[in-house]
Amino acid sequence: MSNEASGDLSSRVHQRLRERERLTAMHTFKVQTLNNIATVGLDRFPRDRYEVASQIEEPDAILLRSFKMHDVEIPESVLCVGRAGAGTNNIPVTKLTKRGIPVFNTPGANANAVKELVITGLLVAARNLLRAWDYTRNLEETEEALEKTIEAGKKQFVGFELPKRTLGVAGLGAIGVEVANAALKLGMQVLGYDPAITVQHAWRLSSGVQKAANLDELFARSDVVTVHVPLATDTANLVSAARIQSMRRGAVLLNFSRDEVVDSTAVIAALDAGALRAYVTDFPKRALLEHAKVICLPHLGASTLEAEENCAAMVADDVREFLENGNVSRSVNFPETVLRRTRPHRIAIPHANVPNMVAQILTALAEQGINIADMLNHSRGEVSYTLVDLDAAPNDATVERIRRIQGVMAVRVLPLPL
Repeated sequence: MSNEASGDLSSRVHQRLRERERLTAMHTFKVQTLNNIATVGLDRFPRDRYEVASQIEEPDAILLRSFKMHDVEIPESVLCVGRAGAGTNNIPVTKLTKRGIPVFNTPGANANAVKELVITGLLVAARNLLRAWDYTRNLEETEEALEKTIEAGKKQFVGFELPKRTLGVAGLGAIGVEVANAALKLGMQVLGYDPAITVQHAWRLSSGVQKAANLDELFARSDVVTVHVPLATDTANLVSAARIQSMRRGAVLLNFSRDEVVDSTAVIAALDAGALRAYVTDFPKRALLEHAKVICLPHLGASTLEAEENCAAMVADDVREFLENGNVSRSVNFPETVLRRTRPHRIAIPHANVPNMVAQILTALAEQGINIADMLNHSRGEVSYTLVDLDAAPNDATVERIRRIQGVMAVRVLPLPL
């Protein structure tokens, strides 16, 4: 190769590199935080390519914890929402789905923190520790009379030991599995029920956990029941009056799931009748706070430094991967869709899960003369998500043509990879 030809090639290579750097630099993502997010998570966003702030115009992504978004106007610029926690009932998931916006959460990131709190609640209820502590700290006797008063008073706080008692675990997700395994190690017999348990969680569940045929059997055979299910139409009042009445007399009920999963009125009635020994919940209500047999905690489930950091890091990674590459992991409304990027040009399209959608998308790209290098289409319920890697960038006309296909929710041309 002549020096002149070599120089031309070198010049073209450097020109392409400069063009790539220019195009890449144009894509600075904006992330708005609606709650305080642990620094370990925010540090996952490179500051040379991300702007992260609580007050920001036209954000590409929103990060939050417990902030209630239902009555908040969500900017048209938003591409995704990330919840640093498991529950998403504070997020208008249905509305966002219709706009083609995935909602990410962090299942399992706070599992150990919640497990430890559940076991704590179980032990506190079994030994009447809070009522006993309250009794003791309010004693006014002199030192000489104190021992006699304590010996006479402690009889009202007689508790029970865990071995040979049966714990029913309703819901065997990340938290439920942790709780079930921990209870076995404490000597309890454990019943579990979850009709939708995943293979991953089933592998982690101890073989010593017995399987209940249904929820009614689980409640009827348990001395203690703990619920670990998401709030949905079919789980509201899952712990009903009938199921509470079927529990063994003097049973304990634990709720570290969601307030609405348990019928609080039925719980109070059962406590008053002596059917239930205690109710431990992470979701205070006025009527519950006033009952002597209820232990209310101020939503402490994920309130550990470790859990907050785990949640922040997980959601930041998922949001960044979606913004940069269009990949979807741990979304509550989109299918898991991860395609290794093989070309600099990628287009991402959420759309209705109906026939002929992919064919229409590929036809539009083919008519521009673009070669399809790779693609992936996954579905979840009524939503499908398609990623297509291309040998050239689609022009505005092609993007608009795809956007106008009936059933397409959004079209996004991904930025060039770093």
